[in-house]
Amino acid sequence: MRRNSSLLLLSSAALAAVLTFGGLASAATPEAKPDKEEVTEFGPGDINSFSGAFLAARTADVDHDYPTAIALYRKALSFDAANLEIRERLMISLLLNGDFEDGLKEAENLKGDGSVERITKIVRGLDALRHKKFETAKKILAYKGPNDLDRLTHQLLGAWADVGAGKAKQAMSTVSGLKGPAWYKVFTDYHLGAMALVAGDTAAARRHLNDAVTNKEAIATAPDTFIRAVMALARLEAAAGNKQKALDAISVGDTAVANYAPLKALRQSIEKGEKPAQQVTTAAEGAAGVLFSIGGALNRQGAEDMVSLYLQVSHALDPNSPDTLILLGGLAEKLEKPERAIELYSRVPADSPMRRVSELQLGLALSTTGKVEEAKEHLKALIAFDPSDLRSYIAYGSVLSEAKDFKAMAENYDKAVEKIGPVPRPSDWTVFFQRGIAYERLKQWDKAEPNFRRALELNPEQPQVLNYLGYSLVDMSKNLEEGLDMIKRAVDARPDDGYIVDSLGWAYYRMGKFEEAVTELERAVQLRASDATINDHLGDAYWRVGRKLEAVYQWNRALISEGEDINREQVKEKIEKGLAPLDPNATTADRSQTEPAPPVAPAPAAPDKKS
Repeated sequence: MRRNSSLLLLSSAALAAVLTFGGLASAATPEAKPDKEEVTEFGPGDINSFSGAFLAARTADVDHDYPTAIALYRKALSFDAANLEIRERLMISLLLNGDFEDGLKEAENLKGDGSVERITKIVRGLDALRHKKFETAKKILAYKGPNDLDRLTHQLLGAWADVGAGKAKQAMSTVSGLKGPAWYKVFTDYHLGAMALVAGDTAAARRHLNDAVTNKEAIATAPDTFIRAVMALARLEAAAGNKQKALDAISVGDTAVANYAPLKALRQSIEKGEKPAQQVTTAAEGAAGVLFSIGGALNRQGAEDMVSLYLQVSHALDPNSPDTLILLGGLAEKLEKPERAIELYSRVPADSPMRRVSELQLGLALSTTGKVEEAKEHLKALIAFDPSDLRSYIAYGSVLSEAKDFKAMAENYDKAVEKIGPVPRPSDWTVFFQRGIAYERLKQWDKAEPNFRRALELNPEQPQVLNYLGYSLVDMSKNLEEGLDMIKRAVDARPDDGYIVDSLGWAYYRMGKFEEAVTELERAVQLRASDATINDHLGDAYWRVGRKLEAVYQWNRALISEGEDINREQVKEKIEKGLAPLDPNATTADRSQTEPAPPVAPAPAAPDKKS
């Protein structure tokens, strides 16, 4: 029951194709890692052929190791300077690595290359815009193609070029007249408001930003843009002396995104009578905001390269944008580059409302690098500094969970519940859920169950809670029908989540309904083919229905699959001897040969993430 990101929104097929690097590296058979003393350093200077450099570069590309990929692509070009494909990949790697100036040089060289035109147009157009060559920028950024996302992006960027040229009314007329899907409005409302602010038209800015923050679809479609609109409106009202209206705007954001530290910081600033400056004050910052808006909306699993490209170019235009740094840090974490993430989080200015967010994420990234004690101390300091910030407890709890320190995890969430008080908000379900997991892992079910049920009271159909509680009830042969009903509801909510489908299959197994178990576990294996626990479960179910050859095959797959939740010695014993006969007097399937793993505890939601 690990978390699974939601589906990609607003994808651009053309750009995605450009950024998809093939599986040359993945086709290789993994070899045993040599002992530490046998490892030899390998660099581009050790390669003496085009094919060697190219294949090694592609491997680095797939691994998102852009510095190495760049060096190797350049090495490949030393053998074949005219190779267009290598130059395309070099440009993209440079941009993804944040080397905008070098990427710009390659974009200029490739401006006639139709296969990367969407990238070169944006890079060259925004370079012209940041140098205040607004007419040149608008000409380069012109777009007449059929893609909805590309049309929105280029029209907004072109409009910001008009704002820079002193043609704000023309720019806003262009954006107001944009025709496209319903989701356009989320982006056009915010950027119309930001353009009006830069032009000094407070009334128009207030109108458009109000439209943005009252758009019910905005938080689901583009949460980062929604938050920018909330904060821009609050700053506008504070600057106009409308303190209560500014606080009301923040309250709208609080309702949609609970416990969001930047909103809390902005509220505190406005309550003190301060008038925080707007984030977007120039055409270049506005154009950077376009790519931030689109990149944030696209920020879903599978689109990391495309999102990173947008955000890196946005960062080049507005290098001091804290929310861009945080999104880039989050991408680095997704791509398993925690050191890069830490460096990005550290660059968020100390006086930024986003600093608290970056500090929380930095603590989690430290844990990922193996610096668990440093991460603990870092996050404990954040809790001490602001004990009312629940996200600090959630971040610290995540580190404790990974370290399997469930006693400290339970104590941490006990303190968080104290801070919540007697009347929790619906958004507080995560705290109770995680406290329930901590006590369940401590085998204190009398304390775990009330927390799971409290989480369900706050969020009645939350699939993670339904799955975890339902699985636990079935596994303990306690309230079997209620537990099974909970798991079915979780599957209905997330039918493509292999871990939750596995829970349903294993529940049937535990109840002795082996044919039903096989049906669900086969589906779970289709969804998560490489998970060791699911393969192990399917093997057990096959054995019970008499499909013993297939059972042994699945157990063997479990041994070579991912995951640490299975007892490998027990699996080997099952391969050799099979499962013991069932006790005819047992009320559930006999577990003498295999102890099923608990449902996988999801990591708590990352601090201050909106999706």
